[in-house]
Amino acid sequence: MNRKLRFGMIGGGRGAFIGGVHRIAAAMDGRAELVAGAFSSDPARSKASGEDLFLDPARTYGSYVEMAKAEAARPASERLDFIVIVTPNHQHFPPAKLFLEAGFNVVCDKPVTFNLAEARALKKIVAKSKKVFVLTHNYTGNVMVKQARDLVRAGELGEIRKVVVEYPQGWLSTFLEGSGQKQAAWRTDPKRSGAAGSIGDIGTHAENLARYITGLEISELCADLTTFVKGRKLDDDGSILLRFKGGAKGILHASQICVGDENDLNIRVYGTKAGLAWSQEHPNELTVKFPDQPRQIWRRGNGYIGARAGSFTRIPSGHPEGYLEAFGNIYREAFRAIAAEVEGQPLPKDLDFPTIDDGIDGMAFIETAVKSSRLGAKWVKFPKV
Repeated sequence: MNRKLRFGMIGGGRGAFIGGVHRIAAAMDGRAELVAGAFSSDPARSKASGEDLFLDPARTYGSYVEMAKAEAARPASERLDFIVIVTPNHQHFPPAKLFLEAGFNVVCDKPVTFNLAEARALKKIVAKSKKVFVLTHNYTGNVMVKQARDLVRAGELGEIRKVVVEYPQGWLSTFLEGSGQKQAAWRTDPKRSGAAGSIGDIGTHAENLARYITGLEISELCADLTTFVKGRKLDDDGSILLRFKGGAKGILHASQICVGDENDLNIRVYGTKAGLAWSQEHPNELTVKFPDQPRQIWRRGNGYIGARAGSFTRIPSGHPEGYLEAFGNIYREAFRAIAAEVEGQPLPKDLDFPTIDDGIDGMAFIETAVKSSRLGAKWVKFPKV
């Protein structure tokens, strides 16, 4: 492709956190340009956000419905190549459906939809549209996560027996939503967040990370979800036992009341031959452990890193890469697919980004965990996804 991809954004206006992250990640490789947006459900706020981003006022819209109609009517030389959805969860499915059916590729923040039924419906829409759909489970973009996955898939750990994955945060250890803080308010509101709080917000990241690295699928789980903060409507802590197809066992812990913790997503995987450990607060390192030799610390950017994982390294060793670069790697892969779709070419065979299938898996995880907890922490079979 001899030009930048053009994209529009839904949500992500003034006061939003994740919209800015997506804009940085999409701009990182210089392959895409934001040209349109419906940045808020408040038309005046959307217009103001467009001004902040120096967009053409004619392409800053008061609603995503208005945006879809206007952008679909533009000539091919101006038309959007894809849209990015960075709204609260309850506003993922309607714009995704509308834009896919209007012929646009879609990048969507996680979790994919408000509930599992919407996710399954969206998969049918994606298939019918023949458009690219990307879900931004950004932690899978980390170089050392990809290296961990390659080690597992090459059999270096042997048969996987145990997976321990955690995501402790402390930012919701008080009734922060009562102060009107925007991020806390919608993430703890069942009308906007969905059936789960911490399990939907960060537990899905932990589940997706475990699935991405190990390739294992959950067969059943036993969940104990708790709401510790008085007045809160959704869970703020969860402890989950996992049984994987094939016999491996797992523990998943996700909590937003762990005072003093920031974003300590971490995973340990143990096989019959070796184990590994990775933490997103120290993303450039992967610890590999053996029964008969000292543990090894593998670092991003070095020659011993595998070729596939190494291809995602952006800067030389010693210069840290982290959250934003991982997000940028998801977008870089998305752009390969979107550019091929726009030019009418077959999609590359080696694409590496989360898809609608990952989204369905995440929603099934949320619904199964909530069901198990409501039954008194009973084992519940994982639904077919």
